[in-house]
Amino acid sequence: MFKFKLNQKAALVVSSVALLVAPLAAHSGEPASIMTAERQKIVSQTLPFSDRQDFDFAERGFLGTRADPLIKRADGQVAWNLAAYDFLKGEAPATVNPSLWRQAQLLARHGLYQVSDSVWQVRGFDLANITFIKGDTGWVVVDPLTSAETAKAAFELVTQKLGALPIRAVIYTHSHSDHFGGVRGIVDQKDVEAGKVVIVAPEGFMKEVVSENVLAGNAMARRAQHQFGITLPPGVEGQISAGIGQAVSRGTITLIPPTQSIDHTGQELVLDGVKFRFQYTPNTEAPAEMNFYLPDLQILDMAENVNVTMHNVLTPRGALVRDSKAWADGLTESIRLFADSSDLMITSHGWPRFGKETVRTVLEQHRDTYKYLHDQSVRLLNQGLTGDEIAAQIQLPPSLSRDWFNRGYYGSMSFNSRAVYQRYMGWYDANPVHLAPEPPAETGKRYVAAMGGADKVKALAAEAAKAGDYVWAAKLLNHVVMGDEGDRAARNQLAGVYEQLGYQTENAIWRNMYLTATDELRGGVRKIPASMASLDMLQGLESQMIFDVLAIRLNAEKVGDERLKLAFVFPERNERFLVEVRNRVLVAQPLVEGEKVDATLTVARPVFLDSLFRGASLLPKILTGEVKLEGDRAALSRLSGWFDAFPNDFPIVTRDK
Repeated sequence: MFKFKLNQKAALVVSSVALLVAPLAAHSGEPASIMTAERQKIVSQTLPFSDRQDFDFAERGFLGTRADPLIKRADGQVAWNLAAYDFLKGEAPATVNPSLWRQAQLLARHGLYQVSDSVWQVRGFDLANITFIKGDTGWVVVDPLTSAETAKAAFELVTQKLGALPIRAVIYTHSHSDHFGGVRGIVDQKDVEAGKVVIVAPEGFMKEVVSENVLAGNAMARRAQHQFGITLPPGVEGQISAGIGQAVSRGTITLIPPTQSIDHTGQELVLDGVKFRFQYTPNTEAPAEMNFYLPDLQILDMAENVNVTMHNVLTPRGALVRDSKAWADGLTESIRLFADSSDLMITSHGWPRFGKETVRTVLEQHRDTYKYLHDQSVRLLNQGLTGDEIAAQIQLPPSLSRDWFNRGYYGSMSFNSRAVYQRYMGWYDANPVHLAPEPPAETGKRYVAAMGGADKVKALAAEAAKAGDYVWAAKLLNHVVMGDEGDRAARNQLAGVYEQLGYQTENAIWRNMYLTATDELRGGVRKIPASMASLDMLQGLESQMIFDVLAIRLNAEKVGDERLKLAFVFPERNERFLVEVRNRVLVAQPLVEGEKVDATLTVARPVFLDSLFRGASLLPKILTGEVKLEGDRAALSRLSGWFDAFPNDFPIVTRDK
C-alpha cells in the first residue's frame, strides 16, 4: 500500500521551514582586497558617524539581560545565542561596510529595556522585539517573536526583573511569523479558550499567515537561506546582521488564532484597563497589518510600517510585490492621526524614538522615502526607462539619505525601484529580444564562445576585479559558471568577486546573499535537514488550499494521458471535495451528490494533513478503519505516485544537476 507523502518539507511560511537549522561551518573567507578596504574608508569619511542619537535611544532604560546566553530547544539544540555577535566591538574591519557595522552594533544589543512607566521591551532575543504593556492586573504582550523558546526566555527575563504577572492579552501587529510564532511559549491555548487571554490581530490575519508563501513556499525557503545567511556563521567574514535584527531564531514556530480582529482605523479596545486606538493598514509592509496608539500614555506603536532601515517593497526571498504608494499613504494618515500627540514611538524592530519632534521627523522622513521611491520610479517608467535603468540611476536625495533609518540595510532603492516597476509593468520591458530568452546555461555557453573562450573571459574578469570593478567581473564570470559548472577555477574566481561585493555592501541581506553564493561556489550547496512545518500553520490552511498545493506538485509527464476522479471527505468539518485529474492538471471543487468517482477517502482533516505534509503513512489507519478507503484502492496509489517532492537544495548560483 502507498505512503501518501509529498515531502517532509512543507510549502508553507518560509521561516517555518527554512530557518530552523543551525548555521553550518563555512569555508574560511579571504581578506578584504585593497579596493574594498579603500571603499570602506570612503564610507567611514562620508557618513555622520558622530551622530550618536540612535545609540542613546537604543541604550536608554536598560535593566539587564539573560545570564545564560544560550536559549535552547527541547532537543537540546540552540534556538538563539545571545553571545553570537559579541565580536561587534570597536571599529569596523575592512571586511564589513562601516555603516552596516554600526547598524549591527545597534541591533546586537540584547536585554530588557524600560521604555516608559508602563511599557517595556525585550530586544535582541530574536529578529523582532517583544513588547510588554502593564495593565491593571497583568501584561498586554505585543508581537511574541518567532519561536516559543525565545518568547519564553523573554517572558522569564521580564518576570525576573519586574515580578510575576499573568498575560491578559496578546497583539499580533501583522502577519509575518517573527511577530506571532512564539505565542505558545508565553500563552496556554486553554487560557485563550477560557477567555482569560485575548488575542488581537488585523482583519485577514489568518488568511495571510497561511497563504502568502504556500504555493511558492519551497522556492522561497531555498532563497531565504541566501537572504538571511542561514548557513553562514556569524563573524567579520560571515553573517553579521539581517538589517532589521541580527537573525531569525531557530526554535519552534507556533500560532494561536486571534479572538478579536481589527478591521478599521479608529477602532478602540480596552485590554486589561489599557486603552488602545488602532490604525488599520492592510497592504503596506504586510498584507494584514495595523498600528496602534495608547492615548492615555501618548505612545505610538508603528508595527513594521516604520523601521530602523528602509524596508523591502519586494523581499529577495520572493513574495508578492508590496504597494509602496499604500505604504506612504498609510504613513501620511499616521502623521495626521498621531504625530502631534505622540511623545514616544516604538516599532516591531529596532529601538524607540523619544520626543514629539523626533517622532514626527521619523514619520515624515520615512513617509517621504517611500513616496519618493514610488513617484520617481513611476515617473521614470513613464519616460520609457526599464526597471534596470531606473535602478541604476534612482537615489534618495541627501535630505532623506542622511537619515540612518532611511538607509538600505534591509531594503534598497535599486531593488525596490525594480519592484515598483514590476508592480505596474511586469517583468517584460517591451524589448522583443527578451520575449524568448534562452536558459542561463545556454546563454552562458554562447556568450563565452563569442568572447573567445573561457580563458579569455576569466582573464577579462581578473582585470576588472583588479581595477575594483567587481560587478562587471561577476557578470563575466557568471556566464562561464552557468555554461560550465565544472570549471572549478571560474567558480573560485566568481566566489572571490562575490566575497568582495559582500564585504562592501551596506545592505545586510545583500551581504548574506553574496557570501552565501561565495560559500556555495566554493563548497557546493549545503545539505540542510528537512524541517517539519508547524502544525499550527497547517491547521490554518483552508481545505481548498490543500488541493491547490497538490495541484502545483502534479508532474504532468508522470500523469501522461491518464484520468482520475477521487472524493475526499473530511467528516468532522462536513466537507466533501471532488479531485479530478484530466489533461495533466488537477482540479478540486466541492463534491456534487451522485458524482461517480474511482475511489473515496474519508479521513479526519488533521490526519490527512499529517500524511500530506509530514509524511505519516495512512496505511495503518486504513487497516484499523480509522481512515476509510472505498472503491478502487489503486486509484489513490496512482495519484500519490504522480506528485513531485520538491528539493530544498536546488542550485542558485550554478546550474548543477
